[in-house]
Amino acid sequence: MVHYHRSHQPRKPNADSTRDEDSHTIITLDCSTSAYYIKRTRPKLLSFLLLITFLSCCYVFAPLFLPISFSFSHLYSPPIENDGNSDGVDVTDSSCSSVSAGRICCDRSGFRSDVCVMKGDVRTHSASSSILLYSPRSSDNVSVEEELQHEKIKPYTRKWETSVMNTIDELNLISKKVNDVGGCDVQHDVPAVFFSNGGYTGNVYHEFNDGIIPLFITSQHFKKRVVFVILEYHSWWIMKYGDILSRLSDFPPIDFRGDNRTHCFPEAIVGLRIHDELTVDSALMRDNKSIVDFRNLLDQAYWPRIRGLIQKEERKAQEKLREQQASLSQSSETYEYIDQQVQENPMKKPKLVILSRSGSRAITNENLLVKMAKEIGFMVKVLKPDSTTEMAKIYRTLNASDVMIGVHGAAMTHFMFLRPGSVFIQVVPLGTTWAAETYYGEPAKKLGLKYIGYEIHPRESTLYEKYDKNDPILRDPTSINKKGWEYTKKIYLDSQNVILDLGRFRKRLHRAYEYTLSKSKPNLQHQPM
Repeated sequence: MVHYHRSHQPRKPNADSTRDEDSHTIITLDCSTSAYYIKRTRPKLLSFLLLITFLSCCYVFAPLFLPISFSFSHLYSPPIENDGNSDGVDVTDSSCSSVSAGRICCDRSGFRSDVCVMKGDVRTHSASSSILLYSPRSSDNVSVEEELQHEKIKPYTRKWETSVMNTIDELNLISKKVNDVGGCDVQHDVPAVFFSNGGYTGNVYHEFNDGIIPLFITSQHFKKRVVFVILEYHSWWIMKYGDILSRLSDFPPIDFRGDNRTHCFPEAIVGLRIHDELTVDSALMRDNKSIVDFRNLLDQAYWPRIRGLIQKEERKAQEKLREQQASLSQSSETYEYIDQQVQENPMKKPKLVILSRSGSRAITNENLLVKMAKEIGFMVKVLKPDSTTEMAKIYRTLNASDVMIGVHGAAMTHFMFLRPGSVFIQVVPLGTTWAAETYYGEPAKKLGLKYIGYEIHPRESTLYEKYDKNDPILRDPTSINKKGWEYTKKIYLDSQNVILDLGRFRKRLHRAYEYTLSKSKPNLQHQPM
């Protein structure tokens, strides 16, 4: 389940809105409006003098009413091409990238996360939940410490969501001047990235959206010369995503709470950058890295393990064949068996994977869907991943497939395992249209997939059996969603299954089949999706 809390998400401003809370353009609008009024109601000279006086007052007194972190440059910065969902530029290209040694620079302008940069003699002190930045004092005999700067940060990428942020450990970032800083238990000659594995970790959507992808965004420019320091460290998470971590860092991750040694770094980034739902905005990245580059990293991470699995299977297959050959004489019966295996080889059939759900939002006539897909010409595999399923095995199955079908939910995050150009069909239950498109549909398109969103009709929902056909739950899900997250979750996410109209769904499946065939035959024109 995705904890999307629609009402808390960044939204596009209304067409008639004059205020943009993130950009503070109301100041510009107010100033211009006042100037216009003066110009129309006073003589020219007096208007000019009043205008100059007004602008001067704006310049002098505006800092008293704006946050300390606000910069006048924000009034004129170009708009971000993502409806305000992004948290700005990559940390390496922000103003904090040029912070001087001995200083802490925090960028708190992002809607989704805060990011701080520390440069110089950076040291961990887990007992006090602190990261210390030391600078030498002048050559005097005073031994007292002098605190220069103190920042607090919760390094998790759901800054706007107060309920979950209340569960995240807070770090103290402290800059000090001291005479004697003492030694380091572990000296690192590469930077560190600090982040939390708390919050919604345990849900595959949040693990990728709030953790893995932001970690790629924040750290990939270090080219693996970086150490990850993790708050709320989970050994199972390290095991699950170890293949990916090994492609981002050459060093083992550090458990901030569990390792009481003093680790020293020349630089630290505290917090992760996040751009949008399950994506990487190339306009905000060094070398224009995109979500496709992240997907390529997944390829590099999982293929060594996949090759091992393939080799193991081939050895078993060869052993089985030798046993069968040993039990049969070298006669026509043996050759008939081999010919049969060749004829039944389904490698040329388009491969379709159905991500099966149990519990809520399951396809109740899934067996008939499988039968229909086979009749159309697909080789079909039903995949039921759970929290214990090895990621490399899921990746292998989806990477080799041409089409993936699944009902809206966290498991749809696995669309990232499909090869660009593959087809992703998302079944959209009642009341989930906005979330399905926002969290999976749009990101899938950015990855280069052919996306088909299949919105079910009321009759295809098991809710149709529970409510009157004119009930707003069936006829107007938007009005129910407006009541709040608890209604959406209880009614549409936790209490609804899907009974596919196979005649209607067959059309989408045919389109996917024809498109897949057209890709393998250059002389055929691609079918519209």
